[in-house]
Amino acid sequence: MGSLFARISPQNLRILGIFGVLVLVILFFSTQIPNYLNGRLFNRISSSVAIMALIATAQTLVIITRNIDLSIGSVVGFVAFATGGLISNNPDLHPAILVAYSMLLGAGFGAINGLLVAYARVPAIIVTLGTMALFRSALVEYSDAKSITTGHLPEWLVSFPNTVLFRIESFQFRAGFIAALCVVFLVHFALVKFRPARKLYAVGSNPEAAEMAGINTRKTVFVTFVLAGVLAGLAGFMFLARFGTITVVAGMGSELKSVAASVVGGVNIFGGSGTVLGALIGAILIDLIDTSLVRWELVSEFWREAVLGMLILTSVAVDAIVMRKLIALRVAREKSRPHPPPNTGSEAVP
Repeated sequence: MGSLFARISPQNLRILGIFGVLVLVILFFSTQIPNYLNGRLFNRISSSVAIMALIATAQTLVIITRNIDLSIGSVVGFVAFATGGLISNNPDLHPAILVAYSMLLGAGFGAINGLLVAYARVPAIIVTLGTMALFRSALVEYSDAKSITTGHLPEWLVSFPNTVLFRIESFQFRAGFIAALCVVFLVHFALVKFRPARKLYAVGSNPEAAEMAGINTRKTVFVTFVLAGVLAGLAGFMFLARFGTITVVAGMGSELKSVAASVVGGVNIFGGSGTVLGALIGAILIDLIDTSLVRWELVSEFWREAVLGMLILTSVAVDAIVMRKLIALRVAREKSRPHPPPNTGSEAVP
């Protein structure tokens, strides 16, 4: 068994582990909640996880580079409100322009974080903790004590997330969920296949070594924050489309959930390893537990935040233990391999 684990890459092992936990959670709640396993559960989870999948993907990119973005919830809220204001005043605006506006606005917020972290060399946790409050305050000022309501939004926008593209019996695959999946898989493909995207792992694993290898670490970190802002902007658009009514508290709390989804999904909080697919499964797991605890009568819904905190702590601890075990297994495996005798040069040359 140890040799089997040693052959599996740490990233794949993390994904397999979190998928196994997801299956166990589903099986557990199916024994506790009547009529639990049905199409309504899938439809509810898939609709709500569409937004968090994008936010968790953005957070994953930042964490891989050994940073963190605590302002991402404020970015989502601001973009959702600003996009809602734009389409309310211009109802005939083309959908592609509205999506592009959301992504560009998010990129602008990401660029602010990226400049301060990459070029001013201020720790990411300090920068994004400050910009979290600044961006939220900017939203309060921008909103002018007003709200965006569904009645002011065009029909195509509010109906987009729940548009059923296809169904398998009672399982509905809606446009918002499919769109989020496409973005997540696109980012995963880029991280696996494209050399520039692989620089994120190099910078997160060892910034000094990455510099010596010719990688511009400052530019890489800056671009990563910009890309995270783009994804947060897209999440803001999805937030507007799904909820319709946007206030100044929109997106609040997404910071903790995005970090939790990434870490629970196997992303190393110290950078250098992890996948957006793992973060997607982590987002599904967190949303599943959150939804199930509301329906589970034996536990108060006030324990939801406590469960989220325990998930983060447990995931980090288990990840550290598993990584140490894997390293020990591979070292032992290398030592047990027979090594060829050294060439002493005493053999006759024909």
